[in-house]
Amino acid sequence: MTVTTMPMAKALNAGLRKAMAENDKVLLMGEDIGPLGGVFRVTEGLHAEFGGDRVLDTPLAESGIVGTAIGLAMRGYRPVCEIQFDGFVFPAFNQITTQLAKLTNRHEGKLQMPVVIRIPYGGHIGAVEHHQESPEAYFAHTAGLRVVSPSTPNDAYWMIQEAIASNDPVVFLEPKSRYWPKGEVDLDASAAPLHGSRVVRTGTEVTLAGHGAIVSVMLQAAELAAAEGTSIEVVDMRSLSPVDYDPLVESVRRTGRLVYVQEAPGFTSVGSEIAATVTERAFYSLEAPVLRVSGFDTPFPPAKLEGTYLPDADRILEAVDRALAY
Repeated sequence: MTVTTMPMAKALNAGLRKAMAENDKVLLMGEDIGPLGGVFRVTEGLHAEFGGDRVLDTPLAESGIVGTAIGLAMRGYRPVCEIQFDGFVFPAFNQITTQLAKLTNRHEGKLQMPVVIRIPYGGHIGAVEHHQESPEAYFAHTAGLRVVSPSTPNDAYWMIQEAIASNDPVVFLEPKSRYWPKGEVDLDASAAPLHGSRVVRTGTEVTLAGHGAIVSVMLQAAELAAAEGTSIEVVDMRSLSPVDYDPLVESVRRTGRLVYVQEAPGFTSVGSEIAATVTERAFYSLEAPVLRVSGFDTPFPPAKLEGTYLPDADRILEAVDRALAY
Protein backbone atom coordinates (compact mmCIF):
# COMPACT_ATOMS: atom_id res chain seq x y z
CA MET A 1 0.00 0.00 0.00
CA THR A 2 1.39 3.38 -1.05
CA VAL A 3 0.17 6.17 1.24
CA THR A 4 1.36 9.76 1.01
CA THR A 5 0.26 13.07 2.54
CA MET A 6 -0.82 16.04 0.44
CA PRO A 7 -3.42 18.83 0.31
CA MET A 8 -6.58 18.42 -1.76
CA ALA A 9 -5.33 20.73 -4.52
CA LYS A 10 -2.28 18.52 -5.04
CA ALA A 11 -4.41 15.37 -4.82
CA LEU A 12 -6.66 16.67 -7.59
CA ASN A 13 -3.57 17.56 -9.62
CA ALA A 14 -2.23 14.04 -9.16
CA GLY A 15 -5.57 12.50 -10.09
CA LEU A 16 -5.81 14.61 -13.25
CA ARG A 17 -2.23 13.73 -14.19
CA LYS A 18 -2.89 10.01 -13.80
CA ALA A 19 -6.11 10.16 -15.84
CA MET A 20 -4.34 12.10 -18.60
CA ALA A 21 -1.39 9.70 -18.65
CA GLU A 22 -3.66 6.68 -18.95
CA ASN A 23 -5.96 8.07 -21.67
CA ASP A 24 -4.84 10.54 -24.33
CA LYS A 25 -8.50 11.45 -24.97
CA VAL A 26 -8.64 13.30 -21.63
CA LEU A 27 -8.36 17.06 -22.17
CA LEU A 28 -8.40 19.94 -19.68
CA MET A 29 -10.11 23.24 -20.53
CA GLY A 30 -10.55 26.46 -18.60
CA GLU A 31 -9.50 30.02 -17.90
CA ASP A 32 -5.84 30.39 -16.87
CA ILE A 33 -5.38 26.65 -16.31
CA GLY A 34 -2.37 26.38 -18.66
CA PRO A 35 1.04 27.83 -17.72
CA LEU A 36 -0.46 29.59 -14.68
CA GLY A 37 -1.95 26.35 -13.34
CA GLY A 38 -5.31 27.86 -12.43
CA VAL A 39 -6.12 30.36 -9.69
CA PHE A 40 -5.86 27.57 -7.09
CA ARG A 41 -2.94 25.86 -8.90
CA VAL A 42 -4.89 22.63 -9.29
CA THR A 43 -3.59 22.17 -12.85
CA GLU A 44 -0.05 23.34 -12.08
CA GLY A 45 2.59 21.65 -14.23
CA LEU A 46 0.13 19.81 -16.46
CA HIS A 47 0.51 22.23 -19.39
CA ALA A 48 4.28 21.74 -19.37
CA GLU A 49 3.87 17.96 -19.15
CA PHE A 50 1.08 17.36 -21.66
CA GLY A 51 1.23 20.44 -23.88
CA GLY A 52 -1.20 23.09 -25.03
CA ASP A 53 -3.21 20.66 -27.16
CA ARG A 54 -4.38 18.82 -24.02
CA VAL A 55 -4.38 21.62 -21.43
CA LEU A 56 -6.26 24.44 -23.12
CA ASP A 57 -6.37 28.02 -21.89
CA THR A 58 -9.80 29.27 -22.97
CA PRO A 59 -11.36 32.72 -23.37
CA LEU A 60 -13.44 34.14 -20.51
CA ALA A 61 -16.58 32.45 -21.83
CA GLU A 62 -18.03 29.68 -19.69
CA SER A 63 -20.80 28.91 -22.17
CA GLY A 64 -18.14 28.49 -24.85
CA ILE A 65 -16.05 26.24 -22.63
CA VAL A 66 -18.92 23.83 -21.98
CA GLY A 67 -20.28 24.06 -25.51
CA THR A 68 -16.88 23.16 -26.92
CA ALA A 69 -16.59 20.29 -24.44
CA ILE A 70 -19.92 18.90 -25.66
CA GLY A 71 -18.63 18.89 -29.22
CA LEU A 72 -15.38 17.23 -28.15
CA ALA A 73 -17.30 14.54 -26.25
CA MET A 74 -19.30 13.81 -29.39
CA ARG A 75 -15.98 13.12 -31.13
CA GLY A 76 -14.78 10.66 -28.50
CA TYR A 77 -12.81 12.93 -26.15
CA ARG A 78 -13.19 13.20 -22.37
CA PRO A 79 -13.00 16.92 -21.60
CA VAL A 80 -12.57 18.21 -18.06
CA CYS A 81 -13.75 21.81 -17.77
CA GLU A 82 -12.69 24.10 -14.93
CA ILE A 83 -15.11 26.83 -13.87
CA GLN A 84 -12.86 29.27 -12.05
CA PHE A 85 -15.32 30.07 -9.22
CA ASP A 86 -18.77 28.76 -8.32
CA GLY A 87 -20.60 31.97 -9.19
CA PHE A 88 -19.10 31.98 -12.69
CA VAL A 89 -20.88 28.77 -13.73
CA PHE A 90 -24.18 30.47 -14.56
CA PRO A 91 -23.20 31.77 -18.03
CA ALA A 92 -22.79 28.05 -18.85
CA PHE A 93 -25.99 26.98 -17.08
CA ASN A 94 -27.98 26.61 -20.27
CA GLN A 95 -25.29 24.51 -21.93
CA ILE A 96 -25.02 22.26 -18.86
CA THR A 97 -28.70 21.78 -18.02
CA THR A 98 -30.46 21.87 -21.40
CA GLN A 99 -27.76 20.35 -23.60
CA LEU A 100 -25.10 18.37 -21.74
CA ALA A 101 -27.55 16.80 -19.29
CA LYS A 102 -30.08 15.85 -21.96
CA LEU A 103 -28.12 14.68 -25.01
CA THR A 104 -27.72 11.03 -23.99
CA ASN A 105 -31.45 10.71 -23.33
CA ARG A 106 -32.24 12.62 -26.51
CA HIS A 107 -30.24 10.04 -28.48
CA GLU A 108 -31.81 7.09 -26.61
CA GLY A 109 -28.52 6.19 -24.96
CA LYS A 110 -26.51 5.92 -28.17
CA LEU A 111 -24.50 9.10 -27.53
CA GLN A 112 -22.33 9.33 -24.44
CA MET A 113 -21.33 12.60 -22.78
CA PRO A 114 -18.19 11.94 -20.69
CA VAL A 115 -17.71 15.56 -19.62
CA VAL A 116 -16.55 16.64 -16.16
CA ILE A 117 -17.37 20.17 -14.94
CA ARG A 118 -15.00 21.08 -12.08
CA ILE A 119 -16.43 23.84 -9.86
CA PRO A 120 -14.56 25.23 -6.84
CA TYR A 121 -17.43 26.13 -4.50
CA GLY A 122 -18.37 27.22 -1.01
CA GLY A 123 -17.23 29.70 1.59
CA HIS A 124 -14.63 30.02 4.35
CA ILE A 125 -12.08 31.88 2.18
CA GLY A 126 -13.12 35.50 2.74
CA ALA A 127 -13.81 36.19 -0.94
CA VAL A 128 -16.13 38.66 -2.65
CA GLU A 129 -19.56 38.17 -4.23
CA HIS A 130 -19.87 35.30 -6.75
CA HIS A 131 -16.82 33.57 -5.26
CA GLN A 132 -18.28 31.70 -2.26
CA GLU A 133 -21.60 30.24 -3.38
CA SER A 134 -22.96 26.70 -3.11
CA PRO A 135 -25.02 26.01 -6.25
CA GLU A 136 -25.29 22.24 -5.90
CA ALA A 137 -29.11 22.12 -5.75
CA TYR A 138 -29.45 23.48 -9.30
CA PHE A 139 -27.43 20.60 -10.70
CA ALA A 140 -28.66 17.82 -8.40
CA HIS A 141 -32.19 18.78 -9.51
CA THR A 142 -31.28 18.33 -13.19
CA ALA A 143 -31.89 14.83 -14.54
CA GLY A 144 -28.95 13.55 -16.57
CA LEU A 145 -26.19 15.01 -14.40
CA ARG A 146 -24.13 13.24 -11.79
CA VAL A 147 -23.10 15.53 -8.92
CA VAL A 148 -20.34 14.73 -6.42
CA SER A 149 -18.21 16.56 -3.84
CA PRO A 150 -15.12 15.18 -2.07
CA SER A 151 -14.25 16.24 1.47
CA THR A 152 -10.73 14.81 1.79
CA PRO A 153 -7.58 14.66 -0.36
CA ASN A 154 -7.96 10.89 -0.72
CA ASP A 155 -11.50 11.23 -2.03
CA ALA A 156 -10.44 14.04 -4.34
CA TYR A 157 -7.65 11.93 -5.85
CA TRP A 158 -9.88 8.96 -6.56
CA MET A 159 -13.19 10.68 -7.30
CA ILE A 160 -11.75 12.92 -10.03
CA GLN A 161 -10.43 9.84 -11.82
CA GLU A 162 -13.74 8.01 -11.41
CA ALA A 163 -15.62 11.08 -12.68
CA ILE A 164 -13.42 11.24 -15.78
CA ALA A 165 -13.98 7.53 -16.40
CA SER A 166 -17.78 7.99 -16.23
CA ASN A 167 -19.64 7.98 -19.53
CA ASP A 168 -22.16 10.44 -18.08
CA PRO A 169 -21.60 14.14 -17.39
CA VAL A 170 -20.35 14.82 -13.86
CA VAL A 171 -20.54 18.11 -11.97
CA PHE A 172 -17.51 17.86 -9.70
CA LEU A 173 -17.84 20.28 -6.78
CA GLU A 174 -14.53 21.04 -5.09
CA PRO A 175 -14.79 22.65 -1.62
CA LYS A 176 -12.24 25.39 -2.09
CA SER A 177 -11.69 25.93 1.64
CA ARG A 178 -10.35 22.36 1.79
CA TYR A 179 -7.78 22.84 -0.99
CA TRP A 180 -4.92 23.46 1.46
CA PRO A 181 -5.31 21.22 4.58
CA LYS A 182 -3.28 18.04 4.13
CA GLY A 183 -4.50 14.48 4.46
CA GLU A 184 -3.44 10.94 3.67
CA VAL A 185 -3.89 9.70 0.10
CA ASP A 186 -3.81 5.98 -0.65
CA LEU A 187 -2.46 5.77 -4.18
CA ASP A 188 -3.45 2.11 -4.51
CA ALA A 189 -7.05 1.83 -3.34
CA SER A 190 -10.13 4.05 -3.35
CA ALA A 191 -11.98 4.37 -0.06
CA ALA A 192 -15.43 4.15 -1.70
CA PRO A 193 -17.09 4.16 -5.13
CA LEU A 194 -17.82 7.52 -6.76
CA HIS A 195 -21.44 7.58 -5.61
CA GLY A 196 -21.04 5.87 -2.23
CA SER A 197 -21.71 7.68 1.05
CA ARG A 198 -19.60 6.72 4.05
CA VAL A 199 -19.68 6.77 7.85
CA VAL A 200 -16.56 8.69 8.88
CA ARG A 201 -17.17 8.67 12.63
CA THR A 202 -19.27 6.21 14.59
CA GLY A 203 -21.68 7.24 17.33
CA THR A 204 -24.90 6.20 19.02
CA GLU A 205 -27.13 9.19 19.81
CA VAL A 206 -27.35 11.51 16.79
CA THR A 207 -26.36 11.25 13.12
CA LEU A 208 -24.80 14.27 11.44
CA ALA A 209 -24.70 14.18 7.65
CA GLY A 210 -23.38 16.57 5.03
CA HIS A 211 -21.01 16.98 2.12
CA GLY A 212 -17.87 18.82 1.07
CA ALA A 213 -16.19 21.29 3.41
CA ILE A 214 -18.90 20.96 6.05
CA VAL A 215 -17.75 17.40 6.86
CA SER A 216 -14.71 18.77 8.71
CA VAL A 217 -16.99 21.12 10.68
CA MET A 218 -19.29 18.21 11.61
CA LEU A 219 -16.29 16.21 12.82
CA GLN A 220 -15.23 19.17 14.94
CA ALA A 221 -18.73 19.38 16.43
CA ALA A 222 -18.74 15.64 17.14
CA GLU A 223 -15.41 15.97 18.96
CA LEU A 224 -16.75 18.80 21.12
CA ALA A 225 -19.92 16.84 21.85
CA ALA A 226 -17.91 13.77 22.88
CA ALA A 227 -16.12 15.87 25.50
CA GLU A 228 -19.54 16.59 26.99
CA GLY A 229 -20.67 12.96 26.85
CA THR A 230 -22.75 12.99 23.64
CA SER A 231 -21.99 10.34 21.02
CA ILE A 232 -22.40 11.58 17.44
CA GLU A 233 -22.10 9.61 14.21
CA VAL A 234 -20.94 11.49 11.09
CA VAL A 235 -21.84 10.53 7.52
CA ASP A 236 -20.04 12.03 4.51
CA MET A 237 -22.56 11.92 1.65
CA ARG A 238 -19.89 12.45 -1.09
CA SER A 239 -22.46 12.13 -3.90
CA LEU A 240 -25.48 14.42 -4.26
CA SER A 241 -26.92 12.82 -7.40
CA PRO A 242 -27.41 9.95 -7.19
CA VAL A 243 -27.55 9.77 -3.39
CA ASP A 244 -26.40 6.60 -1.65
CA TYR A 245 -29.01 6.43 1.10
CA ASP A 246 -28.32 3.00 2.61
CA PRO A 247 -25.44 3.94 4.97
CA LEU A 248 -27.31 7.07 6.05
CA VAL A 249 -30.60 5.31 6.69
CA GLU A 250 -28.84 2.50 8.57
CA SER A 251 -27.12 5.13 10.72
CA VAL A 252 -30.39 6.91 11.48
CA ARG A 253 -32.03 3.62 12.44
CA ARG A 254 -29.24 3.14 14.99
CA THR A 255 -29.20 6.67 16.42
CA GLY A 256 -32.85 7.69 15.96
CA ARG A 257 -31.93 11.28 15.04
CA LEU A 258 -30.57 13.11 12.00
CA VAL A 259 -29.19 16.63 11.58
CA TYR A 260 -28.25 17.52 8.00
CA VAL A 261 -25.66 20.29 7.58
CA GLN A 262 -24.78 22.30 4.47
CA GLU A 263 -23.35 25.68 3.47
CA ALA A 264 -26.08 26.27 0.87
CA PRO A 265 -29.37 27.99 1.76
CA GLY A 266 -31.90 25.59 3.26
CA PHE A 267 -34.95 26.24 1.06
CA THR A 268 -35.46 23.59 -1.67
CA SER A 269 -31.93 22.30 -1.14
CA VAL A 270 -30.08 18.99 -1.19
CA GLY A 271 -30.63 18.89 2.57
CA SER A 272 -34.38 19.29 2.05
CA GLU A 273 -34.49 16.28 -0.25
CA ILE A 274 -32.36 14.10 1.99
CA ALA A 275 -34.41 15.05 5.06
CA ALA A 276 -37.64 14.12 3.26
CA THR A 277 -36.30 10.80 1.98
CA VAL A 278 -34.85 9.73 5.32
CA THR A 279 -38.17 10.56 6.96
CA GLU A 280 -39.94 8.33 4.45
CA ARG A 281 -37.52 5.44 4.81
CA ALA A 282 -36.80 5.53 8.55
CA PHE A 283 -39.93 7.13 9.99
CA TYR A 284 -40.53 4.53 12.69
CA SER A 285 -36.90 4.73 13.85
CA LEU A 286 -36.89 8.50 14.31
CA GLU A 287 -37.01 9.82 17.87
CA ALA A 288 -37.11 13.44 16.64
CA PRO A 289 -37.82 15.31 13.41
CA VAL A 290 -34.97 15.51 10.92
CA LEU A 291 -33.36 18.92 11.48
CA ARG A 292 -31.32 21.04 9.07
CA VAL A 293 -28.49 23.49 9.65
CA SER A 294 -27.68 25.57 6.60
CA GLY A 295 -26.72 28.91 5.18
CA PHE A 296 -29.49 31.46 5.38
CA ASP A 297 -31.99 32.06 2.57
CA THR A 298 -30.21 35.23 1.48
CA PRO A 299 -27.50 36.06 -1.03
CA PHE A 300 -24.04 35.22 0.30
CA PRO A 301 -22.93 38.18 2.47
CA PRO A 302 -19.75 40.25 2.38
CA ALA A 303 -16.66 38.39 3.58
CA LYS A 304 -16.67 39.95 7.08
CA LEU A 305 -20.10 38.37 7.71
CA GLU A 306 -19.43 34.89 6.34
CA GLY A 307 -18.80 33.55 9.84
CA THR A 308 -22.37 34.42 10.74
CA TYR A 309 -23.82 33.01 7.53
CA LEU A 310 -21.97 29.68 7.39
CA PRO A 311 -22.81 26.85 9.82
CA ASP A 312 -20.21 26.37 12.53
CA ALA A 313 -19.80 23.84 15.32
CA ASP A 314 -21.93 25.91 17.72
CA ARG A 315 -24.92 26.04 15.33
CA ILE A 316 -24.58 22.31 14.68
CA LEU A 317 -24.47 21.48 18.38
CA GLU A 318 -27.50 23.69 19.03
CA ALA A 319 -29.42 21.55 16.53
CA VAL A 320 -28.07 18.39 18.18
CA ASP A 321 -29.37 19.63 21.54
CA ARG A 322 -32.80 20.31 20.00
CA ALA A 323 -32.88 16.81 18.49
CA LEU A 324 -31.96 15.21 21.81
CA ALA A 325 -34.59 17.27 23.67
CA TYR A 326 -37.53 15.60 21.89
